[in-house]
Amino acid sequence: MIDRSHALPVTRQVRELGISRGSVYYLPRPTSAADLALMRRIDALHMDFPFAGSRMLRDLLAAEGIKVGRLHVSTLMKKMAIEAIYRRPNTSKPAPGHKIYPYLLRKVAVTRPNQVWATDITYIPMARGFVYLIAIVDWFSRRVLSWRLSITLETDFCIEALEEALTRFGAPEIFNTDQGSQFTSMAFIAVLQRERIAISMDGRGAWRDNVFVERLWRSVKYEEVYLRAYGSVSEARGSIGRYLAFYNGRRPHSSLDRRTPDQVYFDRPLLAAA
Repeated sequence: MIDRSHALPVTRQVRELGISRGSVYYLPRPTSAADLALMRRIDALHMDFPFAGSRMLRDLLAAEGIKVGRLHVSTLMKKMAIEAIYRRPNTSKPAPGHKIYPYLLRKVAVTRPNQVWATDITYIPMARGFVYLIAIVDWFSRRVLSWRLSITLETDFCIEALEEALTRFGAPEIFNTDQGSQFTSMAFIAVLQRERIAISMDGRGAWRDNVFVERLWRSVKYEEVYLRAYGSVSEARGSIGRYLAFYNGRRPHSSLDRRTPDQVYFDRPLLAAA
């Protein structure tokens, strides 16, 4: 999204987009093989024990014979964009220009497709390295409307996924996110405001506010990611794409009365049991 050849200075561009100037100039160092292995195990533990913070994760790792300090666990959690999921007082302040919106879905009956969409980002381990996955999900049908992989946590891949979903399926009434910097950035919010979509944000650390996306991540991790060792980003993209096509079109959901997300989203009848 940053155009270094543009007449507008880079510092002005990053300010308008609501992203960190340091992220534009920072050249990341490769993550060590030891840390990649540790991050893979932290990710699995986080899926099983989402309430575990850095101290509990350190102790869980120690019980497996993996000696690591709490601060190192905390550093890796930040790199993976994960945190302990539990409701706690929100004492943090948004970054300048990053407005936090209220949660709009409490006691709201979601009764139809395109009433509410939600999104989130998750860490995807590979054989060497890792990527981040974002998905736009329809709450009513659980259908994945669009998704993207990225090697960084910059905002542009989130906007690309959002624009694709809007182009293909129109606009929802409400769009729900967490309070991550990508979703509170002016560039991301501007797309929602352009389409006159009501903006809803989870309470900080409140997993129940975005429970359907959390359930999607659990399915993606245990049914796809943890069974693979992607050798490249393109391999990860192809394999995850095939899984999400299966998830939408062929995987029955007990919460949907054994229908698939495609059947519910497009109001198709339940296929007769064989």
